[in-house]
Amino acid sequence: MADVARLAGVSSQTVSRVSNGYAGVTEETRQQVLAAMKELGYRPNSAARALKRGEFRTIGVITFSLATTGNVRTLEAIATSAASEGYAVTLLPVAVPTQDEVRGAFSRLEELAVDAVIVIMEVHLLDAATLKLPPHVQVVVVDSDAGDHYTVVDTDQAGGTRAAVRHLLDLGHDTVWHLGGPEGSFAAQRRTDAWRRTLAEAGRTPPPLVRGDWTAESGYRAGLELAARKECTAVFAANDQMALGLMRALHERDRRVPEDVSVIGFDDIAEAGSFLPPLTTVHQDFAEVGRLCVQAVLRKMRQDGPERGTTLVPTRLVTRASTAAPPR
Repeated sequence: MADVARLAGVSSQTVSRVSNGYAGVTEETRQQVLAAMKELGYRPNSAARALKRGEFRTIGVITFSLATTGNVRTLEAIATSAASEGYAVTLLPVAVPTQDEVRGAFSRLEELAVDAVIVIMEVHLLDAATLKLPPHVQVVVVDSDAGDHYTVVDTDQAGGTRAAVRHLLDLGHDTVWHLGGPEGSFAAQRRTDAWRRTLAEAGRTPPPLVRGDWTAESGYRAGLELAARKECTAVFAANDQMALGLMRALHERDRRVPEDVSVIGFDDIAEAGSFLPPLTTVHQDFAEVGRLCVQAVLRKMRQDGPERGTTLVPTRLVTRASTAAPPR
């Protein structure tokens, strides 16, 4: 640092302020210091800085799956938001969502020196009596039914489902069939419950639930079953990939979308507008979920935020060409 200060013609304190990103340094001086750092190959010692500050500027992320669109996009948003706050992200995938695996993941993250942890936990686990997160670690949970015990950030699953089902009913469909996600998923359960509740509020009897596993292949298999039911004129799929497989099955069975069967998805993936026909779906704001997770965990680290409770990020229905009035 003294060498950098000598070459740049400034004090060591100014070099410290520049390397730590503090204000109070003119742009001209900052550029002089950065040029001197580059010329001398100077890099701040992150370990020394961590010992001095008592923080590592790193957020750990535990996730049980990188195979779903929601988890991947949420992780991307967390990494982007953390970087904008000057934090790095350490990712730790967990193969099996059990108490022992979660406890082991926290132990490994502590060894890797993180300041706090965000848990992307789609599966029903935190509401089980067997699982408890370490009390001494600052934790924010994504996509879970654990708001009474932890700080949780989630998409408004119920609100998005209600908008999708109401849209189909308003078009004139007698009822709405549901292609649900896997049984162990919190998000899938929230959407299934809201589907049933919305139909009941409208005085309609929910048809039998058909389940998939989030993949287009499972949507295709379910679609073959639904295509055989001539009384099925509208389907709400729990995600866009299953909706894609569903539409392929309907096409192969000569059930036109939307003339014979209307289809709605959930997520609004980047390709949804390029489906044939373009898919009506529920948009999730994954960027906002990630931003709120990072903000919540930073507030907890600074001890100026709520210890528990759920923050819901609103959804919105994106109407495209895959929905229409039922056939006469």
